[in-house]
Amino acid sequence: MTSSGPQIGFDRFIHLEWAAAALSIRAGLADSGGLNALIDPAGLALKASKNNRTVINQLWLEPRLNLRSFVERGVALHQSTSEATASVLTWGVALATYPFFGKTAELIGRLSALQGDCSSAEILRRMSETYGERETVRRSAGRVLQSLASWGFIDRIEKGTRVICLPKLTVEDDALTAWLLEAAMRFDGKAIPVSRLPSLPTLFPFNLTRPLAYVVSNTPEFLLASEGPSHQFASLRQAV
Repeated sequence: MTSSGPQIGFDRFIHLEWAAAALSIRAGLADSGGLNALIDPAGLALKASKNNRTVINQLWLEPRLNLRSFVERGVALHQSTSEATASVLTWGVALATYPFFGKTAELIGRLSALQGDCSSAEILRRMSETYGERETVRRSAGRVLQSLASWGFIDRIEKGTRVICLPKLTVEDDALTAWLLEAAMRFDGKAIPVSRLPSLPTLFPFNLTRPLAYVVSNTPEFLLASEGPSHQFASLRQAV
């Protein structure tokens, strides 16, 4: 019997070294042998190894058609600004590619903003409310948390029962700021009030220092609309 719950997609632990290797391959700085050399010694079963490669491929090596331009712009940022590290860019690509990843990140951002930290059990419970009471949901959400810890954005304390956010990374580059906002908008799927942009829970690892209304208004991928004298909304153009 097939499940009626939303698709998960991001259901593997993705080590930062694997993501960084895939980014280097995408940038033309390495070949696939380097990625294989990292994954193969992990001792994974054949199916698990194949599933890990599927997630990595969709992130960097074989992105969906509608995300190819976004991914290529991320690669260009990696080559042009030191702020665009593999962890930062993989966060953005995962957010734009996998709603399941985005929802997990959103929950961490929301709960941490309210409470300072959050319990793993609460994250798993809320993910199950959205994606269904399935063991695969709990297991996959746990693997997102494991990945985020590897990428340096959270720490799992008290034997993994609690999640704390690590210090925010300061982002001062306009182009990287715009790219991260685009990732968040791709996840959100609708226009967002400009006043909300600095506190988007999906971007909780980042301190975006630039004036975001200015960044949006000067980025061709965005549309900026006004409703009344003091309400501005940012959205993505259709063909980006």
